[in-house]
Amino acid sequence: MKKTSTRLADGRELIYYDSRDDAVRSAQDQRPLPQSETLSELRYDQVLDEWVVVAAHRQGRTYHPPADECPLCPSRDGRLSEIPESDYEVVVFENRFPSLAPHPHPEQVQATPPQVIRPGAGRCEVVCFTSDHDASFADLTPAQVGTVLEAWTDRTAELSTLPGVEQVFCFENRGAEIGVTLGHPHGQIYAYPFVTPRTERMIDAAAAFHRRTGRNLFEEQLDAERRSGERVVVEGEHWTAFVPFAAHWPYEVHLYPHRRVGDLRALNDAERAEFTHLYLDLLRRFDLLFAPEGELPEPSDRTVNRTPYIAAWHQAPVRHTPGNGSELALHMELFTIRRTVGKLKFLAGSESGMDVFINDVAPEDAARRLREVMP
Repeated sequence: MKKTSTRLADGRELIYYDSRDDAVRSAQDQRPLPQSETLSELRYDQVLDEWVVVAAHRQGRTYHPPADECPLCPSRDGRLSEIPESDYEVVVFENRFPSLAPHPHPEQVQATPPQVIRPGAGRCEVVCFTSDHDASFADLTPAQVGTVLEAWTDRTAELSTLPGVEQVFCFENRGAEIGVTLGHPHGQIYAYPFVTPRTERMIDAAAAFHRRTGRNLFEEQLDAERRSGERVVVEGEHWTAFVPFAAHWPYEVHLYPHRRVGDLRALNDAERAEFTHLYLDLLRRFDLLFAPEGELPEPSDRTVNRTPYIAAWHQAPVRHTPGNGSELALHMELFTIRRTVGKLKFLAGSESGMDVFINDVAPEDAARRLREVMP
Protein backbone atom coordinates (compact mmCIF):
# COMPACT_ATOMS: atom_id res chain seq x y z
CA MET A 1 0.00 0.00 0.00
CA LYS A 2 1.22 3.50 -0.88
CA LYS A 3 0.29 6.43 1.34
CA THR A 4 0.45 10.01 0.00
CA SER A 5 -0.26 12.95 2.29
CA THR A 6 -1.09 16.47 1.09
CA ARG A 7 -2.88 19.60 2.32
CA LEU A 8 -6.16 21.11 1.19
CA ALA A 9 -6.49 24.83 0.53
CA ASP A 10 -7.61 25.56 4.09
CA GLY A 11 -4.79 23.59 5.69
CA ARG A 12 -6.59 20.32 6.42
CA GLU A 13 -4.69 17.10 5.81
CA LEU A 14 -5.75 14.70 3.04
CA ILE A 15 -4.25 11.24 2.57
CA TYR A 16 -4.48 8.93 -0.45
CA TYR A 17 -4.21 5.17 0.07
CA ASP A 18 -3.32 3.23 -3.06
CA SER A 19 -2.79 -0.47 -3.66
CA ARG A 20 -0.19 0.35 -6.33
CA ASP A 21 3.27 1.58 -5.35
CA ASP A 22 3.57 3.58 -8.60
CA ALA A 23 0.45 5.71 -7.97
CA VAL A 24 1.17 9.43 -8.34
CA ARG A 25 -0.93 11.90 -6.38
CA SER A 26 0.22 15.45 -7.16
CA ALA A 27 -2.99 17.43 -7.80
CA GLN A 28 -3.40 20.54 -5.63
CA ASP A 29 -6.60 21.93 -4.16
CA GLN A 30 -7.46 25.02 -6.24
CA ARG A 31 -10.47 26.17 -4.24
CA PRO A 32 -10.36 29.59 -2.51
CA LEU A 33 -11.16 28.23 0.95
CA PRO A 34 -10.77 30.26 4.13
CA GLN A 35 -8.80 28.70 6.98
CA SER A 36 -11.02 26.28 8.85
CA GLU A 37 -12.19 27.28 12.34
CA THR A 38 -13.78 25.06 14.96
CA LEU A 39 -15.71 26.24 18.01
CA SER A 40 -16.13 22.83 19.59
CA GLU A 41 -16.15 22.43 23.35
CA LEU A 42 -16.65 19.62 25.86
CA ARG A 43 -19.16 20.08 28.66
CA TYR A 44 -19.16 17.75 31.63
CA ASP A 45 -22.47 16.13 32.59
CA GLN A 46 -21.99 15.69 36.32
CA VAL A 47 -25.18 13.67 36.76
CA LEU A 48 -24.20 10.97 34.26
CA ASP A 49 -20.42 11.38 34.70
CA GLU A 50 -19.76 11.80 30.99
CA TRP A 51 -18.70 14.42 28.46
CA VAL A 52 -20.97 16.04 25.87
CA VAL A 53 -19.54 17.62 22.71
CA VAL A 54 -21.06 20.99 21.80
CA ALA A 55 -20.24 21.91 18.19
CA ALA A 56 -22.68 24.60 17.12
CA HIS A 57 -20.58 25.51 14.05
CA ARG A 58 -21.67 22.25 12.38
CA GLN A 59 -25.17 23.58 11.68
CA GLY A 60 -23.92 24.90 8.35
CA ARG A 61 -22.43 21.63 7.06
CA THR A 62 -23.26 20.28 3.63
CA TYR A 63 -26.72 18.71 3.57
CA HIS A 64 -27.95 16.29 0.88
CA PRO A 65 -26.33 17.95 -2.17
CA PRO A 66 -27.29 16.68 -5.64
CA ALA A 67 -25.02 13.96 -7.05
CA ASP A 68 -23.31 16.37 -9.44
CA GLU A 69 -22.29 18.56 -6.49
CA CYS A 70 -21.04 15.80 -4.20
CA PRO A 71 -17.97 17.01 -2.26
CA LEU A 72 -16.63 13.45 -1.94
CA CYS A 73 -16.43 12.70 -5.65
CA PRO A 74 -13.11 13.33 -7.43
CA SER A 75 -12.40 16.75 -8.95
CA ARG A 76 -13.07 16.41 -12.67
CA ASP A 77 -14.74 18.12 -15.61
CA GLY A 78 -14.02 21.53 -14.13
CA ARG A 79 -15.78 20.83 -10.82
CA LEU A 80 -13.63 21.05 -7.70
CA SER A 81 -14.34 18.90 -4.66
CA GLU A 82 -12.69 17.86 -1.39
CA ILE A 83 -10.51 15.42 -3.36
CA PRO A 84 -8.19 17.24 -5.81
CA GLU A 85 -7.37 14.16 -7.92
CA SER A 86 -9.58 13.07 -10.85
CA ASP A 87 -9.81 9.55 -9.42
CA TYR A 88 -8.81 7.69 -6.27
CA GLU A 89 -8.94 4.35 -4.45
CA VAL A 90 -9.34 5.30 -0.77
CA VAL A 91 -9.02 8.80 0.66
CA VAL A 92 -8.98 10.05 4.24
CA PHE A 93 -9.16 13.75 5.09
CA GLU A 94 -9.90 16.00 8.04
CA ASN A 95 -13.59 16.81 8.23
CA ARG A 96 -14.40 20.34 7.10
CA PHE A 97 -17.09 20.53 9.81
CA PRO A 98 -15.56 18.53 12.66
CA SER A 99 -17.09 17.84 16.05
CA LEU A 100 -13.55 17.82 17.48
CA ALA A 101 -10.46 19.63 16.19
CA PRO A 102 -6.69 19.49 16.86
CA HIS A 103 -6.42 23.18 17.76
CA PRO A 104 -9.55 24.40 19.57
CA HIS A 105 -9.66 27.81 21.18
CA PRO A 106 -7.75 27.61 24.49
CA GLU A 107 -10.01 30.20 26.08
CA GLN A 108 -12.83 27.63 26.04
CA VAL A 109 -12.01 26.46 29.54
CA GLN A 110 -14.14 26.62 32.65
CA ALA A 111 -13.25 24.57 35.69
CA THR A 112 -15.82 25.64 38.26
CA PRO A 113 -17.97 22.60 39.15
CA PRO A 114 -20.59 21.72 38.27
CA GLN A 115 -20.10 23.75 35.09
CA VAL A 116 -16.89 22.29 33.68
CA ILE A 117 -15.87 23.08 30.10
CA ARG A 118 -12.84 21.82 28.17
CA PRO A 119 -11.71 22.61 24.63
CA GLY A 120 -13.08 20.17 22.05
CA ALA A 121 -9.64 18.80 21.24
CA GLY A 122 -9.40 15.73 19.02
CA ARG A 123 -9.71 14.93 15.36
CA CYS A 124 -12.53 13.95 13.01
CA GLU A 125 -11.75 12.40 9.64
CA VAL A 126 -13.78 11.33 6.62
CA VAL A 127 -12.94 8.03 4.89
CA CYS A 128 -14.03 7.75 1.24
CA PHE A 129 -14.20 4.05 0.36
CA THR A 130 -14.33 4.49 -3.42
CA SER A 131 -14.56 7.22 -6.05
CA ASP A 132 -17.75 5.64 -7.43
CA HIS A 133 -20.59 7.81 -6.14
CA ASP A 134 -23.30 5.22 -6.80
CA ALA A 135 -21.49 2.30 -5.19
CA SER A 136 -21.78 0.94 -1.67
CA PHE A 137 -19.29 -0.77 0.63
CA ALA A 138 -20.95 -4.08 -0.30
CA ASP A 139 -20.08 -3.41 -3.95
CA LEU A 140 -16.33 -3.29 -3.27
CA THR A 141 -13.99 -6.11 -4.18
CA PRO A 142 -12.06 -7.95 -1.45
CA ALA A 143 -8.92 -6.12 -2.63
CA GLN A 144 -10.65 -2.76 -2.21
CA VAL A 145 -11.86 -3.74 1.26
CA GLY A 146 -8.27 -4.64 2.06
CA THR A 147 -7.18 -1.10 1.19
CA VAL A 148 -9.92 0.35 3.41
CA LEU A 149 -8.80 -1.93 6.24
CA GLU A 150 -5.21 -0.72 5.79
CA ALA A 151 -6.44 2.88 5.96
CA TRP A 152 -8.42 2.19 9.16
CA THR A 153 -5.36 0.53 10.67
CA ASP A 154 -2.98 3.30 9.67
CA ARG A 155 -5.27 6.00 11.01
CA THR A 156 -5.68 4.10 14.29
CA ALA A 157 -1.89 4.02 14.62
CA GLU A 158 -1.39 7.69 13.68
CA LEU A 159 -4.26 9.15 15.69
CA SER A 160 -3.27 7.16 18.77
CA THR A 161 -0.02 9.15 18.91
CA LEU A 162 -1.71 12.58 18.95
CA PRO A 163 -1.46 14.44 22.28
CA GLY A 164 -4.61 14.08 24.35
CA VAL A 165 -6.26 11.39 22.21
CA GLU A 166 -7.69 8.60 24.39
CA GLN A 167 -9.76 6.54 21.95
CA VAL A 168 -9.98 6.00 18.16
CA PHE A 169 -13.34 5.06 16.68
CA CYS A 170 -13.77 3.97 13.03
CA PHE A 171 -17.36 3.72 11.80
CA GLU A 172 -19.73 3.95 8.86
CA ASN A 173 -23.24 5.37 8.82
CA ARG A 174 -25.21 4.35 5.73
CA GLY A 175 -28.63 5.54 4.65
CA ALA A 176 -30.76 8.65 5.04
CA GLU A 177 -32.72 6.87 7.77
CA ILE A 178 -29.54 6.82 9.87
CA GLY A 179 -29.06 10.55 9.32
CA VAL A 180 -26.42 10.46 6.59
CA THR A 181 -26.27 13.78 4.73
CA LEU A 182 -23.89 12.72 1.92
CA GLY A 183 -24.82 9.80 -0.32
CA HIS A 184 -21.29 8.99 -1.44
CA PRO A 185 -19.95 5.76 0.17
CA HIS A 186 -17.91 6.93 3.11
CA GLY A 187 -17.28 6.50 6.81
CA GLN A 188 -15.68 8.51 9.58
CA ILE A 189 -13.01 8.25 12.25
CA TYR A 190 -13.20 10.07 15.58
CA ALA A 191 -10.18 10.56 17.83
CA TYR A 192 -11.74 11.36 21.21
CA PRO A 193 -9.98 13.20 24.08
CA PHE A 194 -11.70 10.84 26.54
CA VAL A 195 -12.76 7.21 26.74
CA THR A 196 -16.35 6.96 25.56
CA PRO A 197 -19.10 5.93 28.02
CA ARG A 198 -19.91 2.79 26.03
CA THR A 199 -16.29 1.63 26.14
CA GLU A 200 -15.95 2.39 29.85
CA ARG A 201 -19.03 0.27 30.56
CA MET A 202 -17.64 -2.64 28.57
CA ILE A 203 -14.26 -2.41 30.32
CA ASP A 204 -15.93 -2.27 33.74
CA ALA A 205 -18.12 -5.27 32.85
CA ALA A 206 -15.05 -7.22 31.66
CA ALA A 207 -13.17 -6.47 34.89
CA ALA A 208 -16.12 -7.56 37.02
CA PHE A 209 -16.54 -10.74 34.97
CA HIS A 210 -12.84 -11.56 35.40
CA ARG A 211 -13.08 -11.08 39.16
CA ARG A 212 -15.98 -13.55 39.28
CA THR A 213 -14.67 -16.17 36.86
CA GLY A 214 -11.01 -15.55 36.11
CA ARG A 215 -11.84 -15.47 32.37
CA ASN A 216 -12.04 -12.79 29.68
CA LEU A 217 -15.60 -11.63 29.03
CA PHE A 218 -15.22 -11.20 25.27
CA GLU A 219 -13.55 -14.57 24.75
CA GLU A 220 -16.34 -16.17 26.78
CA GLN A 221 -19.02 -14.47 24.66
CA LEU A 222 -17.42 -15.61 21.41
CA ASP A 223 -16.81 -19.17 22.64
CA ALA A 224 -20.40 -19.51 23.87
CA GLU A 225 -21.86 -18.37 20.56
CA ARG A 226 -19.58 -20.66 18.56
CA ARG A 227 -20.46 -23.66 20.74
CA SER A 228 -24.18 -23.01 20.46
CA GLY A 229 -24.25 -22.00 16.81
CA GLU A 230 -27.89 -20.91 17.15
CA ARG A 231 -27.14 -17.24 16.56
CA VAL A 232 -24.06 -17.63 14.32
CA VAL A 233 -24.61 -16.01 10.93
CA VAL A 234 -21.34 -16.85 9.19
CA GLU A 235 -18.09 -18.38 10.44
CA GLY A 236 -14.62 -18.61 8.96
CA GLU A 237 -11.27 -19.89 10.07
CA HIS A 238 -10.36 -16.59 11.77
CA TRP A 239 -13.66 -14.70 12.29
CA THR A 240 -17.20 -15.39 13.47
CA ALA A 241 -20.26 -13.18 12.95
CA PHE A 242 -23.17 -13.74 15.33
CA VAL A 243 -26.32 -12.07 16.60
CA PRO A 244 -25.72 -11.43 20.33
CA PHE A 245 -27.96 -13.18 22.85
CA ALA A 246 -29.29 -9.83 24.13
CA ALA A 247 -29.30 -7.90 20.85
CA HIS A 248 -30.51 -4.31 21.18
CA TRP A 249 -31.45 -3.81 17.52
CA PRO A 250 -33.82 -5.79 15.26
CA TYR A 251 -30.92 -7.02 13.13
CA GLU A 252 -27.60 -6.70 14.95
CA VAL A 253 -24.45 -8.71 14.24
CA HIS A 254 -21.13 -8.74 16.11
CA LEU A 255 -18.03 -9.73 14.18
CA TYR A 256 -15.11 -11.05 16.25
CA PRO A 257 -11.68 -12.38 15.32
CA HIS A 258 -11.09 -15.75 16.98
CA ARG A 259 -7.79 -14.51 18.39
CA ARG A 260 -8.36 -11.77 20.95
CA VAL A 261 -6.53 -8.55 20.02
CA GLY A 262 -6.96 -5.00 21.30
CA ASP A 263 -7.16 -3.04 18.07
CA LEU A 264 -6.84 -3.16 14.30
CA ARG A 265 -3.06 -2.85 14.40
CA ALA A 266 -2.72 -6.30 15.97
CA LEU A 267 -4.50 -8.27 13.21
CA ASN A 268 -2.23 -10.59 11.24
CA ASP A 269 -2.21 -11.13 7.48
CA ALA A 270 -4.47 -14.17 7.55
CA GLU A 271 -7.06 -12.38 9.69
CA ARG A 272 -6.99 -9.36 7.41
CA ALA A 273 -7.40 -11.46 4.28
CA GLU A 274 -10.39 -13.39 5.62
CA PHE A 275 -12.08 -10.24 6.94
CA THR A 276 -12.31 -8.77 3.43
CA HIS A 277 -14.44 -11.70 2.22
CA LEU A 278 -16.47 -12.36 5.35
CA TYR A 279 -17.42 -8.71 5.87
CA LEU A 280 -18.62 -8.37 2.28
CA ASP A 281 -20.70 -11.52 2.75
CA LEU A 282 -22.26 -10.00 5.86
CA LEU A 283 -23.09 -6.67 4.21
CA ARG A 284 -24.70 -8.43 1.26
CA ARG A 285 -26.86 -10.43 3.65
CA PHE A 286 -28.02 -7.15 5.20
CA ASP A 287 -28.98 -5.82 1.77
CA LEU A 288 -30.96 -8.98 1.05
CA LEU A 289 -33.00 -8.67 4.26
CA PHE A 290 -35.56 -6.26 2.86
CA ALA A 291 -35.06 -6.64 -0.90
CA PRO A 292 -38.16 -7.48 -2.97
CA GLU A 293 -38.62 -11.23 -3.45
CA GLY A 294 -35.34 -11.85 -1.64
CA GLU A 295 -33.18 -10.74 -4.55
CA LEU A 296 -30.66 -7.94 -4.79
CA PRO A 297 -31.88 -5.24 -7.19
CA GLU A 298 -29.82 -4.32 -10.19
CA PRO A 299 -26.80 -2.06 -9.41
CA SER A 300 -28.56 0.95 -10.92
CA ASP A 301 -31.48 0.50 -8.51
CA ARG A 302 -29.57 -0.42 -5.36
CA THR A 303 -29.83 3.00 -3.75
CA VAL A 304 -33.57 2.42 -3.42
CA ASN A 305 -33.43 -0.82 -1.43
CA ARG A 306 -30.14 -0.71 0.43
CA THR A 307 -30.48 -1.48 4.11
CA PRO A 308 -29.54 1.46 6.34
CA TYR A 309 -26.95 0.49 8.92
CA ILE A 310 -24.23 1.54 11.32
CA ALA A 311 -20.94 -0.37 11.34
CA ALA A 312 -18.82 0.41 14.40
CA TRP A 313 -15.34 -0.83 15.32
CA HIS A 314 -14.75 -1.26 19.06
CA GLN A 315 -11.08 -0.93 19.96
CA ALA A 316 -9.21 -0.71 23.25
CA PRO A 317 -8.53 2.85 24.46
CA VAL A 318 -5.11 4.28 23.62
CA ARG A 319 -3.80 4.14 27.19
CA HIS A 320 -5.72 1.11 28.42
CA THR A 321 -3.46 -1.05 30.60
CA PRO A 322 -4.21 -4.78 30.41
CA GLY A 323 -3.70 -7.07 33.37
CA ASN A 324 -6.81 -6.84 35.56
CA GLY A 325 -9.16 -8.77 33.29
CA SER A 326 -10.65 -5.63 31.75
CA GLU A 327 -9.03 -6.20 28.36
CA LEU A 328 -11.37 -5.15 25.56
CA ALA A 329 -11.38 -7.37 22.47
CA LEU A 330 -11.46 -5.80 19.03
CA HIS A 331 -14.81 -6.40 17.34
CA MET A 332 -17.25 -4.78 14.97
CA GLU A 333 -20.92 -4.19 15.61
CA LEU A 334 -23.17 -3.98 12.56
CA PHE A 335 -26.85 -3.12 12.97
CA THR A 336 -29.82 -1.63 11.18
CA ILE A 337 -32.66 0.48 12.53
CA ARG A 338 -35.04 -1.11 10.01
CA ARG A 339 -37.18 -3.80 11.69
CA THR A 340 -39.22 -4.86 8.65
CA VAL A 341 -40.07 -3.59 5.17
CA GLY A 342 -41.13 0.05 5.42
CA LYS A 343 -40.81 0.21 9.22
CA LEU A 344 -38.02 1.58 11.41
CA LYS A 345 -37.05 0.96 15.01
CA PHE A 346 -37.31 4.35 16.72
CA LEU A 347 -35.56 5.07 20.01
CA ALA A 348 -38.56 6.35 21.90
CA GLY A 349 -39.33 6.77 25.59
CA SER A 350 -37.78 3.63 27.08
CA GLU A 351 -34.65 3.66 24.91
CA SER A 352 -34.00 7.41 24.80
CA GLY A 353 -35.28 8.25 28.23
CA MET A 354 -34.05 5.26 30.26
CA ASP A 355 -31.47 3.49 28.05
CA VAL A 356 -33.61 0.34 28.19
CA PHE A 357 -33.86 -1.20 24.73
CA ILE A 358 -36.94 -3.11 23.60
CA ASN A 359 -36.19 -5.34 20.62
CA ASP A 360 -38.97 -6.21 18.16
CA VAL A 361 -37.15 -9.22 16.68
CA ALA A 362 -35.96 -12.28 18.60
CA PRO A 363 -32.17 -12.60 18.17
CA GLU A 364 -32.54 -16.27 17.15
CA ASP A 365 -35.04 -15.31 14.43
CA ALA A 366 -32.75 -12.52 13.20
CA ALA A 367 -29.79 -14.92 12.94
CA ARG A 368 -31.89 -17.51 11.10
CA ARG A 369 -33.15 -14.88 8.66
CA LEU A 370 -29.62 -13.63 7.97
CA ARG A 371 -28.44 -17.19 7.34
CA GLU A 372 -31.30 -17.95 4.98
CA VAL A 373 -31.24 -14.84 2.80
CA MET A 374 -28.01 -15.87 1.07
CA PRO A 375 -28.52 -18.57 -1.59
